[in-house]
Amino acid sequence: MTITQQHRIGSGFGARSTADDVLAGIDLTGKRILITGGYSGLGLEATTALVRAGAHVIVPARRPEAARAALSGVIRTEVSELDLADQDSIRTFSERLLDSGRTLDVIINNAGVMAYPHRLIGPGWEAHFAINHLGHFALVNRLRPALARTGARVVSVASSGHFLSDIRWDDPHFHRDYDHWLAYGQSKTANALFATHLDALGGDGGPRAFSVHPGSILTPLQRNIPRAEQIAQGWITPDGRRADGFKSPAQGAATAVWAATSPLLAERGGAYCQDCDIAEPATTDDMLIGGVKPWAVDPDAAARLWALSSELTDVGGYASDEARSNAVRAAANSGACSERPGS
Repeated sequence: MTITQQHRIGSGFGARSTADDVLAGIDLTGKRILITGGYSGLGLEATTALVRAGAHVIVPARRPEAARAALSGVIRTEVSELDLADQDSIRTFSERLLDSGRTLDVIINNAGVMAYPHRLIGPGWEAHFAINHLGHFALVNRLRPALARTGARVVSVASSGHFLSDIRWDDPHFHRDYDHWLAYGQSKTANALFATHLDALGGDGGPRAFSVHPGSILTPLQRNIPRAEQIAQGWITPDGRRADGFKSPAQGAATAVWAATSPLLAERGGAYCQDCDIAEPATTDDMLIGGVKPWAVDPDAAARLWALSSELTDVGGYASDEARSNAVRAAANSGACSERPGS
């Protein structure tokens, strides 16, 4: 499979396009789409836009009652319990869906956390890496038998936050020198690398996979960040208004929806997308300008991360033996596979 080049393709859409804009003329009747976190922020915007285009949307949720309340009155949606921080929960959810015999046309990995204080979950995994990456890694791999045999897509919501950190191969769980922005950034790099390798594994008949930067948007994702820090970062004005250049939630949901449905991407895959188009390589460190850093789309790093993720979660064993062995050795050397919470 040819690797998609990181250059704009002239989609006809841009930074101010909304999810409804990119779906104009697209009929999703009969399509079944799964969106993690599809009941809040960008996920809710994506869910409602896809439903308006005719899709049936499954919304896994850690707080199912809150999800049902948020989606009250939204037709063709269903909520099912899932905690991305809990590998047993992921297995139970996936088995339940597979047992139903239904297929999925699209999975959008939208849920995530940002700027958590240092927290180790499960077998000693750093929370951003565990939830944003490993949770979705396990979910998609467990649900691969349900993906439609033709035309299926998997979209991972990454971020320009990937500018902040490559994968910390020697210490992915931050057992030393924790910084919540670097931890978030690493998880967003992981989201992009996941899409790169998933697409490469798909072959001619497998799912197309993409990662997307939604843009700068204020949503509940920022709930852990103090107001003073948001003002200092230039995200909001002192009187609480969103800063110039920030997107609305409907605009922020557009790129994920575009990647999930655009006919222009049928023969492309593995790309990092921004502003409803394939992103250009980043030429500066300005996250507002965006683009994609080379470490987030490197195929060798993507294979290495896949092997490490497969070892940690015990799913997705599709990497080469050499990549898997190297990743396992690196994980063992860093203590990634042996540390426990509180260590």
